[in-house]
Amino acid sequence: MVYKSFLSKSEIKRRVNWQNRCYREHLRNNKRITIDFHGRKIIILPNVFSPVPWEHNLLSKTVLREVKKTDKVLDMGTGTGIQAILAASKSKNVIAVDVNPFAVKCAKLNMKLNKLSSRIQVIESDLFDNVEGKFDVVIFDPPFRWTKARDIWEISCADENYTTMNKFFSQVNNFLNPEGKILIHFGTSGDLSYLKKIIRKNGFRRKQIYKNNSAGWTYFSYRLTLK
Repeated sequence: MVYKSFLSKSEIKRRVNWQNRCYREHLRNNKRITIDFHGRKIIILPNVFSPVPWEHNLLSKTVLREVKKTDKVLDMGTGTGIQAILAASKSKNVIAVDVNPFAVKCAKLNMKLNKLSSRIQVIESDLFDNVEGKFDVVIFDPPFRWTKARDIWEISCADENYTTMNKFFSQVNNFLNPEGKILIHFGTSGDLSYLKKIIRKNGFRRKQIYKNNSAGWTYFSYRLTLK
């Protein structure tokens, strides 16, 4: 599916400027830190995307609401591993995946720090390349912007022409149980209309779970199920 923006030229410029601002901030703060995330200690290594703080993190709230004890869970693009950690507070069967080797190392550290290594398997994979099996819940926090990533960190928030997002939706059905669901987070700092088009094109029904506003943008979490 070829990416064609639904945005005006001025809105495209606004989002590109926002991405450049995010990237400059990353370069200034690219160091190891430890944070408290809703009562959990989380290490953030250099070149790993920092999770949105709990009070604004719609995906985290959605994971805690939606994941059940019996679910087999896949956290796609795990980053620090925070969504997998939250999922593992309910489920004993969680796989956390990231293409970024720094993120894989970071997630493993955080599983150990939070004493969840027995519940969570962390693997390096470009989307589903090294993933096997089917899942009841797939968690996905895709890159919001369609611009080209300048380094390994920026692939967490920049996805040239939304190639990764399109690839995810073209493959996810092969890894989702018939009654399974996708938990996804997105906002107007990306091309939200394009995401909705991909969701429809791939046969999913979209249910809004949470919504908030931050820094001039509106963010949503959705539950996606097959029609």
